[in-house]
Amino acid sequence: MLITVASFLIVIAILILAHELGHFVTARLSGVSVQEFGLGFPPRLLSIKRGDTTYSLNAIPLGGFVKMAGEEDPMVPGSLASKSIGTRLLVLSAGSIMNFLLPILLFSTAFMIPHNELIGQVRVEEVAPDSPAARAGVEPGDIILKANGTVLNNSGDLSRYLQINLGKEVTLLVQHQDNATETVRVLARWSPPAGQGATGVQVDTANSQVVSQHLPFWRAIPAGITASIETFVLFKNDIIRMILGTVPASVTGPVGIAQITGEVARTGISPLLEFAAFLSINLAIINIFPLPALDGGRIAFVIVEWIRRGKRVPAKTEALVHMIGFMTFMAFMLLVTYQDIVRIVSGESLGP
Repeated sequence: MLITVASFLIVIAILILAHELGHFVTARLSGVSVQEFGLGFPPRLLSIKRGDTTYSLNAIPLGGFVKMAGEEDPMVPGSLASKSIGTRLLVLSAGSIMNFLLPILLFSTAFMIPHNELIGQVRVEEVAPDSPAARAGVEPGDIILKANGTVLNNSGDLSRYLQINLGKEVTLLVQHQDNATETVRVLARWSPPAGQGATGVQVDTANSQVVSQHLPFWRAIPAGITASIETFVLFKNDIIRMILGTVPASVTGPVGIAQITGEVARTGISPLLEFAAFLSINLAIINIFPLPALDGGRIAFVIVEWIRRGKRVPAKTEALVHMIGFMTFMAFMLLVTYQDIVRIVSGESLGP
């Protein structure tokens, strides 16, 4: 429990701090008056004032905020609403931009820290009849060496690569049981028949061994950039698969995330940093959705103003929409938290 709570609070604090710093720095550089920079939601635990800004630590560690003067009212001196449309869009989107950039640092650091990797041969166990793999000539017992020229170290590598390339043809280098190698092309399907997977193969990692690995920084940074882009694509593809009904829609709240964080933390620092990077990208995407009270909701009002050629939605109306949105969001989070608690009490793990 101590590991779970501590690791969850540290990870959440890093993600929130990066997000709110994005808003804070761009607001200050744009001449917007920042009244409060807060970590967590009230009630306030402690605070300190520097200049015109109060820096606070609050009791509910599930978010943060940068309270700017006149977020909806352009008549307030030094207000956000008095700035140009471009400036407001930059300030409002800066939090998500930071959460998109943070994973590069997190992944790169994770790759530089010695960590265990499963290394072995990706062996085909079963091939579904009339699947893309079957039509390409892949057979049980074959070894898949590469995917689009990338060497595969374990079955997880292949699964991840196929999920990144859903809807596309993937080139596989296959070694048959007679040791002959062949290059084949298979389609990674969005909606495969139940139990078949994207290409119709079931694989495992044969002749495996656990090896400690780490990368020098000049290789870790490019790898971190690649991993961040791939994680974004995976998240986007999962949303599409939920819409298509290929995978069930599911939402995990703070309690569930804390449980997963604790499970990952017990496997090591490197996996924890990678999980934090995954959460950061999730936060960036969700927060940019055009929902009231989220950054995306505020951005939507600015875009509406631009479309209407400078005609604003009344400040009171916008403030009311965001208040209702925030209350709805909190009610939804309470419901999800209840479901998470029920899952944990029933002994289910939400981890991978």
